Amino acid sequence: MPQIETGGVLLLEGPLGHMPAYGTAHLSVLTFLVLAAVVLVAWARRTEPERVDRTLRITGWVLLVNAVAWTAWGAMPWAWNIDESLPLHFSDALRIIVPIALITQARWAIVISYFWGLTLNLQSVLTPDVNYFVSVPLEFTEYWGAHLSAVLAPIVLTWGLGYRPTWRGYRAAYAAAVAWAAIAFTGNALTGSNYGYLNRAPAGPSVLDMMGPWPQYLLVEAVVIAVVWALMTWPWIRRDRRLGTPVSGRRALLRRPGAPDATGVARAPYDAEAR
Repeated sequence: MPQIETGGVLLLEGPLGHMPAYGTAHLSVLTFLVLAAVVLVAWARRTEPERVDRTLRITGWVLLVNAVAWTAWGAMPWAWNIDESLPLHFSDALRIIVPIALITQARWAIVISYFWGLTLNLQSVLTPDVNYFVSVPLEFTEYWGAHLSAVLAPIVLTWGLGYRPTWRGYRAAYAAAVAWAAIAFTGNALTGSNYGYLNRAPAGPSVLDMMGPWPQYLLVEAVVIAVVWALMTWPWIRRDRRLGTPVSGRRALLRRPGAPDATGVARAPYDAEAR
C-alpha cells in the first residue's frame, strides 16, 4: 500500500490516513499516559476529598457532553461510516460509563470502568487502529481522549480513591461484557461491520493474533479475559480480607477503606455517599 509522510509521522494512504502503532505520535501518547497516571494518583491522595469529588464531577460532565457530541458528529452525512459511526465498540460504551463513574461514583460504573478500561480498552491504547476520515486533528483528539480517559479514570478511582473490586463486581463486569458483545455481534451481523473486533481481528498487529483464527479467538479471548480479570480481583480480595475493608454500596460490587461498616459508622474521615 502507498505511504505518505505527514509531519514526521508515517501514514498509510487511505481516506485521510492511518496512524501507525509505535510511531512518534503513539509513543508520545503512551509517555503522557504514564506521567498523567502517576500525577493524578498522587493528586487524588493528597487533595481534600471534597475538592477531588468536585473535580471528578466536572471532568465527568465534560467527557459526557463530548461523548454525546461525538456520537452525533458520527451520524452526520459528512462523517457517517457504517464501520465506525455506530457506538458499538466497548470503548463507545466506556465513553458513557466512565463519565457516570466520575460524576456519581456509582459502584456499577466504577467496577465496569476498572475491568473494561484497564484491559479491553487498554488494547486500543497499546495496539491502536486509528483511521482518519474527516479531520486528522479532531479524530486523533477524540480517539485518544476517549481511550486515555478510560484508563486514567479507573486508575484514579482505584489507586487514588481506594475503590477495590469484589468477586461480585468481577462477575457483574464480565456479565456486562458478554451482554455488550452480544449487542455488538448482532450489529455486526446486520451491517457487515466489525465492532468490538468480534467478526475478524484488526488489520494491524494485536493480541488477538496470538489466539488463533476467527471464531476460535473469541472463545480463547473469553477465557483469557476471565482469568486476567480474576487476577485483577484476587490480590484486592486478599488484602481487604486481611484489613477488614468494608464493602462500599448496597450491591457489594466494591470495597473501600472508610466505607460505613455494619453499624453504619465510617472507618475513615471521608467516604463518598454509598450508591
